[in-house]
Amino acid sequence: MPKPDPALLDPARYPHSCRVEPRFGDLDINLHVTNVGLMELAQEGRVRFNHASAYRDSMAGASTMVASFAIEFLGEAFYPEGLDVHTALSSLGRTSQTIEQLLTQGERVVAWTRAVIVQVRDGKPSELSEAFRRSAEDWMLRT
Repeated sequence: MPKPDPALLDPARYPHSCRVEPRFGDLDINLHVTNVGLMELAQEGRVRFNHASAYRDSMAGASTMVASFAIEFLGEAFYPEGLDVHTALSSLGRTSQTIEQLLTQGERVVAWTRAVIVQVRDGKPSELSEAFRRSAEDWMLRT
């Protein structure tokens, strides 16, 4: 995956932000947050985004699965300082949504991620509902 567009590295474009604290298991011997640790912190940010956006309420009994996840490591993260995870929806497909995240520590950009999430019903991709599409408008990446 190519490096993200510099415009995607602006935290102000993301409608949801939360602070996550690195755990001991996220660290290497030099007290850097590992690459796997950064992926797990991004996942925690997605879970909090889903909760804040009432994501499940508009899915009408469907579930979701991650179809694709990509991450660009753009800087080092250090313990014990927390990271800010900035999250936004960037696009909606027929059965999927794309979530982008920016992870920062202080003023430093640490990582950028893109996840494609597919809505599933009875083991097959299912169409996103109009209710979901309406609720998603407030959570889209800002221009």
